[in-house]
Amino acid sequence: MIQPHPRISTLEYLIIFRAHNPGLTNLIQLTLFSAYRQMEWENLTSVSEFFLLGLSQQPEQQWPLFGLFLSMYLVTVTGNLLIILAITAHAQLHTPMFFFLANLSLTDTCFVSTTVPKTLANIWAQNQVISYTGCLSQLYFFLMFGMLEASLLAVMAYDRYLAICYPLHYIMVMSHGLCVFLVSASWVTNALHSLLHTLLMSSLSFCADQEIAHFFCDINPLLSLSCTDPFINELVIFTVGGLMGLVCVLCLVISYAYIFSTILKIPSAQGKRKAFSTCSSHLSVVSLYFGSSFCVYFSPLSSHSAQKGAVASVMYTVVTPMLNPFIYSLRNRDIKSSLKKLMWARKIQSF
Repeated sequence: MIQPHPRISTLEYLIIFRAHNPGLTNLIQLTLFSAYRQMEWENLTSVSEFFLLGLSQQPEQQWPLFGLFLSMYLVTVTGNLLIILAITAHAQLHTPMFFFLANLSLTDTCFVSTTVPKTLANIWAQNQVISYTGCLSQLYFFLMFGMLEASLLAVMAYDRYLAICYPLHYIMVMSHGLCVFLVSASWVTNALHSLLHTLLMSSLSFCADQEIAHFFCDINPLLSLSCTDPFINELVIFTVGGLMGLVCVLCLVISYAYIFSTILKIPSAQGKRKAFSTCSSHLSVVSLYFGSSFCVYFSPLSSHSAQKGAVASVMYTVVTPMLNPFIYSLRNRDIKSSLKKLMWARKIQSF
């Protein structure tokens, strides 16, 4: 008797079945074939939970990881919330650049809150279980805020392009209405994009191995656990997801190509430094985020492993959102000044 395999099509399975049972009549063959196919679909059990294996299975490493993740999470949330508070509290920061920065800080806070709290809860409770619904919800928000960060970085690159290449027309072109439109379009587009991937993931069947070799529900580990053919999911990833990623990358590359071309045309060295300083923080964040994410999703398969991929994912899911407030606050005088005023006002209120 042949064993059913979920990735074999019905026609291929019927041909193999007939080849292994040549002595049976057509009616008996079709009857047995239907019974075997029914057994196969019954084996594709409805999964109610998954097991997140995390970054390490060693018991002695669990509490150091808990302390590391907790400290990074607190620093990330505190830093990004301070950036948002400083921008909203001071009128001189109510400009397009800081409006986009506030949305980026909000995105970073939501992005890191999608994965880290569940990791901390699993380590604290010594329980690796995540429900099926919770896993798909985590996947939805992870994809949404991950792509939203890329979109906002692309929008901020366009903002810097206008500020450096067309400074006299900047205020007129980058109006409040355009800023709100660009941010709203980024939120809505990425919400629908992540919903598409989540709905396609929910249509797959999972069976047997329910262990996810990651510390959160990422799309690739989930696809590897599917018993049904994920061709449609992979097609959508490479077409829709690839198109959105390509648009963000092209926007970044084209914007900075014009920015560098304009800076090189400035005659004085001081003018070049001043122009470059207005986009150096953004360029650092772009390099950190896209560099770490490309290392995770575009590394050669021969050198890729689930454990290495999970560790590398920490860079752009936790470390990058944590470093963003430091990069912008340390390299931006307006942010530093606003933060000092904010801290001083809090001290006066406390006294």
